Amino acid sequence: MNITLAAGGTGGHMVPAHALAAELKARGHGVMLVTDERGARIPALFEGVPTHILPAGRLGGGPIGWVKALFAVMAGRREAKALYREFTPDAVVGFGGYPAFPALLAANALGIQTILHEQNAVLGRVNRLLAGRAAAIATAYPEVERLKPRHTAKVALVGNPVRESVARLGTMPFPEFDDTAPLKILVTGGSQGATVLGQVVPDALGMLPPKLRHRLQVIQQCRPDDIEAVRNRYAALNIPAELLTYIEDMPDRLAEAHLVIARAGASTIAELTAAGRPAILIPLPIATDDHQTVNAREMARAGGARMIPQDEFSPEVLSAQIAAIAGDAQALSNAAERALSVGRPHATHDLADLVERIAGGAAPLLVGKAEPFAMQAPSGMGVPA
Repeated sequence: MNITLAAGGTGGHMVPAHALAAELKARGHGVMLVTDERGARIPALFEGVPTHILPAGRLGGGPIGWVKALFAVMAGRREAKALYREFTPDAVVGFGGYPAFPALLAANALGIQTILHEQNAVLGRVNRLLAGRAAAIATAYPEVERLKPRHTAKVALVGNPVRESVARLGTMPFPEFDDTAPLKILVTGGSQGATVLGQVVPDALGMLPPKLRHRLQVIQQCRPDDIEAVRNRYAALNIPAELLTYIEDMPDRLAEAHLVIARAGASTIAELTAAGRPAILIPLPIATDDHQTVNAREMARAGGARMIPQDEFSPEVLSAQIAAIAGDAQALSNAAERALSVGRPHATHDLADLVERIAGGAAPLLVGKAEPFAMQAPSGMGVPA
């Protein structure tokens, strides 16, 4: 079968699409990617997959911005329809975000089956708009905000696809850690980095008790504009740190990490729980519908993560949380097990099964159901490890 994947914007949309592409190709299907310019620039993804860049608007900027977005979406829809007449897909899988919108609209217009994948615990704007026309909605969490009750019958709980090299980490022992071993910390702000992590993490590590501070080995992702200032701060604190603007070999870095400090993007949490890595999560406060806070809830409730709202994120608070998790080897190991307990390492396989059924004309065999729920106030630090 021929399957078109529609994704773009950030790694949060592109990484699960990439994982599905690899699985579908391994099963002998033809795969094509439709994306935008930002998605196409993300390195180390979709090698050997035919890729087409379409215009895609983004709502915002008042009435003038809306008009521009509408014209871009309609232009993208026309191009996608022409593309589908050359490469006729049996199904189009959308991964949310505005870059997927034109490709999915074109599929609807031509009567091609569509499947939506929602990475977050809040149904995104594009997926909300197209949910009524989709044959199936694949979700990453058992509870999904902004999901209309009339659409729950077409929902399959599959999880968020991760690379096989990440899923494999969950079957391997947690990195050895005791009272003398190095404490390896991985810091990532998602595919685009996060300035606030560079501002807070070095000073927080500098406040750790000597028995932890002297054993630190840090790998941190930084924005290009921030990397020199962060490097200078680590040097002043005499803390060994490797700084990168983009982490291409994330599976290898995760394999070595004892603790991860990160944003609460969907792909990040999927990788942490599949690999079984404890984390301190700082949800992005400006994320649409505050979805990163909702994303973090399941892992925090399980005890695999601690969640710090950004307005409470200070060196003092972070240092205390790191010491609480990593100050005891057994506590760190327990947190890793709890992170793994909410992982869905078979998400790629389950999503590929769903796509095959829809593309083949069969009714979706739902792997599970997601339920709508009311947003609750965040619970501060979450469940202690």
